[in-house]
Amino acid sequence: MSKLINILVVDDHPMTTDAYINLIRLSSQDLQFNFETASDCETAFKHIEMHAKIGKTIDIAIIDIGLPPYKDEKITSGADIAKLVREKFEFCKVIILTMHHEALLLNDIFKSINPEGFLSKNDIDFVTFPKIFSSILKHNRYISKTIYEALVALFKQNISWDEYDSQIMLLLEKGIKTKELPKYIELSLSSIEKRKANIKLQLLDKRGTDNELIEVAKNLNLI
Repeated sequence: MSKLINILVVDDHPMTTDAYINLIRLSSQDLQFNFETASDCETAFKHIEMHAKIGKTIDIAIIDIGLPPYKDEKITSGADIAKLVREKFEFCKVIILTMHHEALLLNDIFKSINPEGFLSKNDIDFVTFPKIFSSILKHNRYISKTIYEALVALFKQNISWDEYDSQIMLLLEKGIKTKELPKYIELSLSSIEKRKANIKLQLLDKRGTDNELIEVAKNLNLI
């Protein structure tokens, strides 16, 4: 018998909630699911707190951003609910759904939550949603087209990048070690290292390996 997968679906439209549940059940009939639902931040908050208190996991959380707030706990949106899920359940897969298209809002959600799935409701339908859910269930991450394009456009608008930075990235991508880069670029090693550190700060928001840096740059079509 397969493991029971606990799923919390948070959306303020009951028909939408039912659609997600039915699509998941129909497309994954070989798996066992237990669904719980919430239509506002207060109900979702209480579900999460109850699960954490009794030691019951939430394996997958499907959360709409636009939800009625829970003012007593200063929870204003689905993004706050997703952050609470991240805090309480380390291994929960978080799938964010939204009709919002504002790049700054999407970027804040992406950076603060880093969801396994980040989907614009305009990008999914009865055919694509089950496929995306199945992919996420298999430990893949998925960002839908509208979300991806908004994030990339914002990032490119704000990034500080010149031809030397591009050369550094292209050479790193070819496997050239940092200490060898002065042979290919008319910059000192110290200048190259400073530039690379700045690139990592912009792309990764933290320290990271060269491979992580290259992967992010490729995903953003920077190289």
